[in-house]
Amino acid sequence: MFTGIITGVGRIVAVQPLGSSSQHGKRLSVEAPAGYLDDVGLGDSIALNGACMTVTSFDPAAGRFTIDISAESLDKTAGLDREGPINMEKALRAHDRLGGHIVSGHVDGIGSVARFEQVGESWELCILAPGALGKYLAYKGSITVNGVSLTVNRIADLTDGCEVSINLIPHTVENTALGSLQAGSKVNLEIDLIARYVERMLSGSAAEKV
Repeated sequence: MFTGIITGVGRIVAVQPLGSSSQHGKRLSVEAPAGYLDDVGLGDSIALNGACMTVTSFDPAAGRFTIDISAESLDKTAGLDREGPINMEKALRAHDRLGGHIVSGHVDGIGSVARFEQVGESWELCILAPGALGKYLAYKGSITVNGVSLTVNRIADLTDGCEVSINLIPHTVENTALGSLQAGSKVNLEIDLIARYVERMLSGSAAEKV
């Protein structure tokens, strides 16, 4: 589990195919900030742009670690198949503060940045999310974008999806990889875990309807 509070901005520095077919995944080499790997062990979970991944090797002295990502995960996420900056969060410990919201590290859909522009001292990030996720999104509710816990400021259901408007304060832009986004960028989205269960309870199970 995670909180959506980014603990470091790393960089994918190498992408190595694990086979020659489309059914093979890739091995990513990630460069972490100084000291980031001091308390990391083999097999630990680290969320990369909101997707929970397992550390398969690491070198604290070099500040690098590797993860293996399957073809299925590559197909269901964005930004994990190429070199570039990446948001990172270590798995939540029992005694940690829950500063954001409960995040599972499972990507529910890929959104597209419709607009990203400065408004006053802050930034407005507008994302076109898949229509299927619209029922889980609400005004002042939570959404995770590339692993960052954010608050929905405005929402509009459109014919081609659901547009979500989010306000980013300068601290968020400066201390995450969201600052590198631009119109057309693909982003990983995770809906609020509680909203998922509420929808399930309200819809009722097939057994209850018999």
